[in-house]
Amino acid sequence: MELALSICLGIGLSAACGFRVFVPLLGLSIAAQAGHLSLAPGFEWIGTWPALTCFLVATILEVAAYYIPWLDNLLDSIATPAAVVAGTMITAAVVTDMSPLMKWSLALIAGGGTAGVIQTASVGLRGTSSVTTGGLANWALASSELAASTATTLLSVWLPALTALAVLILVAAVLGLVWRRSHGRGIAKPA
Repeated sequence: MELALSICLGIGLSAACGFRVFVPLLGLSIAAQAGHLSLAPGFEWIGTWPALTCFLVATILEVAAYYIPWLDNLLDSIATPAAVVAGTMITAAVVTDMSPLMKWSLALIAGGGTAGVIQTASVGLRGTSSVTTGGLANWALASSELAASTATTLLSVWLPALTALAVLILVAAVLGLVWRRSHGRGIAKPA
């Protein structure tokens, strides 16, 4: 049961990485410092004061940067691969009692994949907002992403199974929307 909950925690925190890279890392560091959860061997450093301080500073800088017009779009080019790496790392950090091969495979597929799907959807929304409003509505999107990352982080720590279920539904909805758009608009298919 503990393994299943740690996998759910990893998936939920990875989704939060898709909204904001450093918010879930900060949340994980705080939860580890408070003794609320255990970190896998080799990841204990996440629960230290220096790591918490670094994650706090990085979170503040990341959040502030997304409120600067056009810098938010530039950050998306950096945040997309960073979200995948963070999602992979955060899942590996919370999954314990699993062979290294299985843990890293799970971390990359479930953690990195979840973060990548959420981040890609976020990039698409920001791009649409930038084109349709000239970037004027991007602050609302930045606020929504921050709220989603914070809420997902907190819920992942408190209710990991329920959060993982919600994340899986969200990922399925995003992938379904992408599939419908790619097949419904007459995109040329190879002959």
